[in-house]
Amino acid sequence: MKNRYERQMALPEIGIEGQARLAGARALIVGVGGLGCPIALYLAAAGIGALRLVDDDTVSASNLQRQVLYTEAEVGAPKAVCAARHLRDLRGDLDVEIYTERLTEANADRLVSGCDLVLDGTDSYASRYLLNSTCARLRVPFIYGAVRGLEGQVSVFHAGDTPRDYCELYPPEEGWADIPAEKAVLGMTAGVVGNVQAAEAVKLLAGFGQPLIGRLWTIDLGTMQTHILNF
Repeated sequence: MKNRYERQMALPEIGIEGQARLAGARALIVGVGGLGCPIALYLAAAGIGALRLVDDDTVSASNLQRQVLYTEAEVGAPKAVCAARHLRDLRGDLDVEIYTERLTEANADRLVSGCDLVLDGTDSYASRYLLNSTCARLRVPFIYGAVRGLEGQVSVFHAGDTPRDYCELYPPEEGWADIPAEKAVLGMTAGVVGNVQAAEAVKLLAGFGQPLIGRLWTIDLGTMQTHILNF
């Protein structure tokens, strides 16, 4: 089979060496929902060597509007199991680890350890604070993403390189509130934000470009305005 990554490797920023770095990398995705689905799909397609999927939820009908790895036939089934199956259909050589458990203080170190970076597919302060503190302590890059309605944002936090961490940038009294299950969201908002998170992961792993370390990227799909805020 002709090299499936030839178009990507044709980019001087990636080439053979960058593709090899991707192939040797392992990423943790916490939450395989609206953000986690496009993150996982595009990292698998890009040639990452291994994905560790963490999600204790099951597929519901309301997920199908934005969680693009799932089908109607999978309603009621564990998200991490279904996602892994579809990702392996895409890439037979992809190493996928499945954890059908919720991120907690008791398992955070175990889940993050051994990964080259962590991607945020969660929708709560508690999970993001725990991921941020765990990644900072273990010195693993943390790629944050969030969506609300037509709006989304992405940033990268890396101990020693980021002027402020997630907990400082979003203290509970100032940050976005936890998103309830019924909160309105345009499916494409999650797709855009998840793809930007995946792009940040590829940049970090392959070693090119200017990752969003110390910067917050925002988008409003209603106006198509984007901003980058330095912090």
